[in-house]
Amino acid sequence: MTLNILTPDKLVYEGTVTAVTVPGVSGSFQILKDHAPIISTLADGDIIIKINNQEQTIGIKGGVVEVLDNKIIVLAEAIIS
Repeated sequence: MTLNILTPDKLVYEGTVTAVTVPGVSGSFQILKDHAPIISTLADGDIIIKINNQEQTIGIKGGVVEVLDNKIIVLAEAIIS
């Protein structure tokens, strides 16, 4: 799967991943290969990116996620350091 995380002013992350967990407004959810198409709003929280057995965390301040054909696009309001 490919993942792009963008804010209004920059590309934060671009790469191939095996799983992504995002902070949905109704609770966190995980996106795996061949996930059904979805568009969802995101709450403030952490995006957990899994590449094989390694994890990376990026904090965001709200946003939207779109999943379609193993492409994940996160449009975040801002990144939380």
